[in-house]
Amino acid sequence: MPYLAHTAHAQLGALWLGCVGWTLTATALGLIQWRVWLVSDRDVISSGVAWVGVWRTCFNSHTLVTPGFRVMHCRYISLTEEFTPPEIAAGQVLMFLSLLVGLCGNAGGVYALRNVYFGMKESPIRSAFLTTGALCIMAAVMSLIPLLWNLSAVVTNQTIKFPAEFKMPPAPDSQHVGCGIGVGMVGAVLMVVSGIVFCTYRLPVRSQPVDGSLPARLDSGAAQGKDNPAFESHGHL
Repeated sequence: MPYLAHTAHAQLGALWLGCVGWTLTATALGLIQWRVWLVSDRDVISSGVAWVGVWRTCFNSHTLVTPGFRVMHCRYISLTEEFTPPEIAAGQVLMFLSLLVGLCGNAGGVYALRNVYFGMKESPIRSAFLTTGALCIMAAVMSLIPLLWNLSAVVTNQTIKFPAEFKMPPAPDSQHVGCGIGVGMVGAVLMVVSGIVFCTYRLPVRSQPVDGSLPARLDSGAAQGKDNPAFESHGHL
């Protein structure tokens, strides 16, 4: 098997990008700062700022305290609740699926690079890199759908009809995009770049036949050369 380790340096960097992108996607899923609501009534929301994430909504309050959050009041957003907007429900499902698909993509990248650097097998290397790239791009697309959907909801100033127990206002005075969407977008871009680099892997062109026979210029009858007359004259002495 030919030496292939020098052909996958870009893919090794792509694996690093894919791992960073996957980590940022997981971080974005847990952040509550997807939408930042600014309110003027500070009787309940003491800081005047409320955060709406994919899984819960929170705000600082000196009158309402959630156990485990100190002065922060949080309520979890369920996928099955009637008030849950479609973009948040999509975020709960697609972001989680993106993590699973991205994890499989990174595992496929480790497998393909293992075959390259340790010379395990040659035949599945190309298909392994293609599969890895496809999984990374698919994971990025899955996360981009809810990210862009929630970004559009913020830009168009859409509100959410929270139940009374959430203590959230019916509509914010204004809202802007939080760092959760930004972190998720960066992670998705890194996953796309990683997938493209994986898909561009090419096996090197062989310099001689697979069966190990000599090149044609050496083993063909026409290329055997002529007898040396000087050698033959010395042979008759």
